[in-house]
Amino acid sequence: MPASSTTHKQDTPSRSHKRPVWHWLAMVLTILLVVATGFAIAATIVLRRAAPIMKGRVIATLQSHFDSHVELDDFHVAVSNGLEISGHGLRIYAPLDVVAAGATAPVFTVATFSFRSDVLGLLRRPTHVNTVHVDGLEIRIPPRQVRKAGVDGKPKRRIEISVDEIICTNSHIVIETTKPGKDPKNFVLQQIILKDIGRGIPLRYDATLINAIPRGDIQASGTFGPWNPESPGDSNLTGTYRFDHADLNTIKGIGGILSSVGQFTGRLNRISVEGTTQTPDFSLDTANHPMPLSTTFHAIVDGTSGDTYLQPVQAHLGNSSFQCSGAVINIKGHGHVIDLDIDVPHGRLEDFLLLAVKTHPVLLTSTLGMKAKLHIHPGPESVSRKISLKGSFTLTGMHFTNPATQDKIDELSLRAQGNPEDAKPGAPDVASHMAGTFSMDKGVMHIPDLAYTIPGASIDLAGIYSLDGQQFEFAGKVRTQAKLSQMINPGWKSMLLKLADPFFKKNGAGAEIPVKISGTKSTPKFGLDFDSKEEQRLRSPHKPAPTNP
Repeated sequence: MPASSTTHKQDTPSRSHKRPVWHWLAMVLTILLVVATGFAIAATIVLRRAAPIMKGRVIATLQSHFDSHVELDDFHVAVSNGLEISGHGLRIYAPLDVVAAGATAPVFTVATFSFRSDVLGLLRRPTHVNTVHVDGLEIRIPPRQVRKAGVDGKPKRRIEISVDEIICTNSHIVIETTKPGKDPKNFVLQQIILKDIGRGIPLRYDATLINAIPRGDIQASGTFGPWNPESPGDSNLTGTYRFDHADLNTIKGIGGILSSVGQFTGRLNRISVEGTTQTPDFSLDTANHPMPLSTTFHAIVDGTSGDTYLQPVQAHLGNSSFQCSGAVINIKGHGHVIDLDIDVPHGRLEDFLLLAVKTHPVLLTSTLGMKAKLHIHPGPESVSRKISLKGSFTLTGMHFTNPATQDKIDELSLRAQGNPEDAKPGAPDVASHMAGTFSMDKGVMHIPDLAYTIPGASIDLAGIYSLDGQQFEFAGKVRTQAKLSQMINPGWKSMLLKLADPFFKKNGAGAEIPVKISGTKSTPKFGLDFDSKEEQRLRSPHKPAPTNP
């Protein structure tokens, strides 16, 4: 019994010692769970209470950095797989002295923003954030003169932060100007992704820009910066672009779908651009006849004003090549003025007539040489009504597409050479040459000085020709090698005309005959103009045309 009793007493403490190990372990786990739950609840409560404090600190930090007034409508902080921060209604104004100089609108406006960071990212120097999402960003840069008026030389507090990526949607960049006659430049960014954002280094970007006129999206990628806040125009910019399915029908009077690719480099206020364009169905509303048009160009673009300087453009229209250079200048409240110098060394006249004139088939075919100045003024009118042209041209190897018209030219040449017996329909086509000066405005071409030569004759004309093909009027003089009596078959008519030969023999020519050509569409009519009133009127295109009774 004693032994047994002793044994029992010794075993009991051993079993009671083992039970507390599991008991205490369960208690520890329970306490840890309670503490963790309590910590999470407390963290949520603290963060909720801390959000207004953090919002205040964000505003204070931004105000200190930008030396300006900052507004933030809403600010949220949450803990879920790291620290999540979001907000909306952020407005950062220009420095106070710049506002006093006249820049009262916010420089930065953000509709909504959000980003996430882990704890380690927040502890790094600089603070590191992976991706920031921004929607409804507008950057409004005051004019340079206003920014300079507010420069006070005070050092700005630097925000030490690096961001891997900023994704912006529905954004605008507005560069204001005080230049007379210039509108603010507005860049509409459907989406832009900024990468490797850090202080003092260029950032990489991929952007989709909405181009209003012609309507279409431009895809661009490259590097930008570092940003020069005092002179944004001096900020560096490089990249490549692609402009697909640009609808030229958004420009009144022009049709076709344009595509373009190219590259650019320089500063924002002087961007050097090289590229190509393809428009397989380019057209003008004066003819509505699609023509293939392609260009290779070099241009200088001022990104702060939108002014573009073409230096030069090599273009191909149909089977014709030509070159142009000039400028596209932004005019405040109106649009753009286009001024170009055009050089066509060896083109095909029919390509340009097909593009511009409704008459079909075209009146004539020829090799074209032309130098001209083109001006397109701004306004809501059709492009064909806004175009003004002035220059000189030469036509060689001319052939009238209307057989009856060509026969008249061939017959005239034979008669002028004194071979009237051969002057009949179907005679061999003659080589002819034309040169002159011209001006065009509101769809009507005025040619005050036109020299036309064919074998045996020279023709000096003045006239007008409308692009719609409804008006074709020329008048002038025909000078022939043969006398008047030699231009018809021998007979009694020829004998009578010998009496008139002395009256028509002038200025070293066998005969000088006043003529006029008029008509519509592709069927001009030939006649005599003995009183020369038509020629005088047509050589002075500003005089009104006579009205029919």
